[in-house]
Amino acid sequence: MSGPGAEAWLDWLLASKLPKSGRAALAPMLAENGKLKGDLSVLNWGDGVWWIMGSYYLREWHMRWFADHMRDNVDVRDISDSVTGFAIFGPKSRDILQKLTHQDVSKAAMPFMACQTIDVGLIRAKVARLSITGELGYEINCGALEQSTLREILLEAGAEFGIREVGFNAVLSMRLEKSFGVWSAEFTQAYTPGETGMDRFIAWDKADFVGRKRALAERSQPSAKVLATIEVDAGDTDASGYEPVWKDGNLIGYVTSGGYGHTIGRSLAMAMIDREQATAGNELTVHLVGDECRAVVIDASPYDPTGKAMRA
Repeated sequence: MSGPGAEAWLDWLLASKLPKSGRAALAPMLAENGKLKGDLSVLNWGDGVWWIMGSYYLREWHMRWFADHMRDNVDVRDISDSVTGFAIFGPKSRDILQKLTHQDVSKAAMPFMACQTIDVGLIRAKVARLSITGELGYEINCGALEQSTLREILLEAGAEFGIREVGFNAVLSMRLEKSFGVWSAEFTQAYTPGETGMDRFIAWDKADFVGRKRALAERSQPSAKVLATIEVDAGDTDASGYEPVWKDGNLIGYVTSGGYGHTIGRSLAMAMIDREQATAGNELTVHLVGDECRAVVIDASPYDPTGKAMRA
């Protein structure tokens, strides 16, 4: 997004506060009915250009939404096919990035949720210090034709630190240990900010934003259901999504996503359940492949609940 009207338009379109220059922020986007329209990251590159980052497969849906809510003096382009990259994460990720750049990427120079243009090898990259894994991490964005080169130099620079390529299930395991939701599972257009916990990112003092009236109504009368993190006595299987959750024989919700938390060594799930049942310590049951398994509500972010690792 760019143009003289871009900042004011984004401030109205997104329910969150906009980040300052060189910063990123998590940004819920709401429909007029107060339900979620996007679980996004907004990045302010400091030169009048803003990025909104969301799920790649939703890009045309979001572009139609932007077009339907367009204002004058705003330019919006979908750069999904021209910009790509890699995320690196883990306690040695800063060492790898610093090895590839002459610029300072220390905590002081590039704190959590910062975004900067950085030379990574010979690639002029847009780098954001974000993490869906709960670890120190960076999202490195480059031109699509540079991606293979970026992969090669990251693997070469990271060899001495034991770098490994990981896929969906590794990220799933780590995000569940942080109670981090994703779109199409914990966040959909059927849910509200209050149900999903996204209300904590809303800038309630803003004079106006899309969906504000309905969001305020929910704030004064909390939703009947809410996301919770549960630990499951899963045996040789894990929850994966849509499994029913019970309390004393009564259906109180269902799993949104689940898997094994390899760091903490427990089977975990996130579930949309009745608000009054979402208290830590509350014992429930979950059906997994036909078997009714004991479960218990636990505090969010069972791994590193204070976020010390990703803010290191």
